[in-house]
Amino acid sequence: MYLLLFALLLAALLGCIFFQCRRKKIICKINAMDCCTKCTLLNELVYPFGYDFHCDCGFFSSTVDAPQKQAGYTWLYDYMAPRFQMVFDSLPVYFDYRDRTWLIEFWKGQYGINTGAEIGIYHADRIIPESDYKTAWFSCAEEGEMLDCSFQLCKCENECICNSERHWWLTAFLVGCFSKPSCLTMESCIGFPNREMLCAFVDGLKRTGYPEDCLSVRGLTVCFVFHKDSTKYNCLTRFWRSFSQWKNKRFCKLYLWVTRPFLCTEDRVLYLYYYLPAAFRKLLRLRRFNKRCHKRHRREG
Repeated sequence: MYLLLFALLLAALLGCIFFQCRRKKIICKINAMDCCTKCTLLNELVYPFGYDFHCDCGFFSSTVDAPQKQAGYTWLYDYMAPRFQMVFDSLPVYFDYRDRTWLIEFWKGQYGINTGAEIGIYHADRIIPESDYKTAWFSCAEEGEMLDCSFQLCKCENECICNSERHWWLTAFLVGCFSKPSCLTMESCIGFPNREMLCAFVDGLKRTGYPEDCLSVRGLTVCFVFHKDSTKYNCLTRFWRSFSQWKNKRFCKLYLWVTRPFLCTEDRVLYLYYYLPAAFRKLLRLRRFNKRCHKRHRREG
């Protein structure tokens, strides 16, 4: 028995020495890279997941050709999100334009260990009755249907993230930052191709209860601030939101502790990639439940 205990202690000691040596080797490897090399490598690593890394601002955003585009959108995604550690406020704006129902939705909140925001542009293939909004499936806007989008996500009145691009799914995610959705303010602007679509969107936004006097229309661009979520959640969803936020906060602290040899986001994420590859993959699997929900929705339809 003493021999077994000695063997276990020896194995534990050798394991600690091995991981410590490996850790130091990884730190030296990252420190030896210049900034350009780090950013290029990081973009190569995250591109298959549908993301780009903005070296100048230190956040991730989705690419125009992201694989998530195949999944489209249905309300089930938002409903299931808290079960996947995604706790956000959402503002879906439905409107009819040229024989199709469109949906432009805004999100802000906590995505695992990331604080982030999204603007998604979708449409159905026909006019959808309001009673069917939660069961309908919407396809993503194609290249010729994308809109000029921008947003500024602020936390406690301090600027957090800004992003702007012609897109169907404009996003920004700041790694290692924990936030309550209610503490985030999202100032968004959408540019439309014509007055008809702009007016249809504004009418849809007003139907959500958004006050008209808080809207700003300049030419073909609409700007407004999304702060409060008026959604009323049932007991089960409130439980999942609270439980997921409890986990998110602790995983955020764990991420910062594990990557504590570095301060910059690119260094931290690369360190995670080399030191804990499984954790790196999980970090970038935002909206990973989409395909599963999409298949389920198709079967039910």
